[in-house]
Amino acid sequence: MAAHRKPKQRSLNGPAARTAATLALAGAASVAAFDGSGHADPRLSPAEVKVKVDALYREAEIATEKYNGAKEKAEKAEKSLDALRDEAARKAEKLNAARNDLGSYATAQYRAGGITPSMQLALSSDPDQFLDRASLADRAGNRQAAALNGVRKRLQEVAQLRAEADGRLSTLRARQTDLRKHKKTVTGKLAEAKRLLARLTEEQRVEYARLADGNQGRDSGRAARSDTRHTPPGGTGSGTTQAPNTRAAAAVAYAYRAIGSPYVWGATGPSAFDCSGLIQAAYRSAGVSLPRTTYAQIAAGQRIPRSALRPGDLVFFYSGISHVGMYVGNGRMIHAPNPGAPVRIAPIDEMPFAGATRVV
Repeated sequence: MAAHRKPKQRSLNGPAARTAATLALAGAASVAAFDGSGHADPRLSPAEVKVKVDALYREAEIATEKYNGAKEKAEKAEKSLDALRDEAARKAEKLNAARNDLGSYATAQYRAGGITPSMQLALSSDPDQFLDRASLADRAGNRQAAALNGVRKRLQEVAQLRAEADGRLSTLRARQTDLRKHKKTVTGKLAEAKRLLARLTEEQRVEYARLADGNQGRDSGRAARSDTRHTPPGGTGSGTTQAPNTRAAAAVAYAYRAIGSPYVWGATGPSAFDCSGLIQAAYRSAGVSLPRTTYAQIAAGQRIPRSALRPGDLVFFYSGISHVGMYVGNGRMIHAPNPGAPVRIAPIDEMPFAGATRVV
């Protein structure tokens, strides 16, 4: 059978070589899971494996963006809860101080023998002393009433803050549950893709690499050489198209420097990225804060038509807005594709176009 013939020696270079190396590592890491067998399922050709792996990567990417969103919300919920707890602690300190003041009034009254101010004044034989004591008693009574009101107010504030903290804690736990669910989905899809790739023989991996990188690899290599040659220092443009401003140019320059970095789901740099993490990191380097997820990033600037694209614009793909890249001119983008491919240049036509946004 073809799967048992000795493979011909074929040379690979460029993106195809990187993909082949990735596949080889995946096979070495997972071979134990198949009782030492490196043979492919005879029912699946390299082309069929690619279709299945691509679908798994797409599903993992959708789950990754949901994970990123849940993580962002969980972090915000945790910060909000911490701030509320700090506020409750400050209110509790004020409550304790008000209680101490009230205790001081009670102690003073006890030491005076429990005699009411009016009785004490009645027993005074000195009219001037009577009037002085009357004024003092009024002020003492007012202070005591204010202290009581203060204690009541602090008690209500602390109770309200604690109830609110309980609600925020419930929200945080719900966010953490979502986080675990999406993480499980991502890791499950990627593990399944890894198992499929591990079943390929050496010859089938070569074929898979050529299928995966084929035209993409050649286009990326030419685009990288072309854009590196035509992009001035600082990344002010790509080809004949200029970035609309210096911040967009700085983001483009960052994206160029990231080419070749590995895709790692949930990563935002500086050495690895997922698709939205690359965009966030690129604009962060330019002093612009962007949301974490693709479906939030598309709303983070001015929506523009495809015909108006300029370097630095964000380009989005698929109906669920689950993938994003940075436009660099001449119909191409820099993006973090999937765990099987590093950050690279690609034509924007390789995926279903969903929209574009100009951030600054």
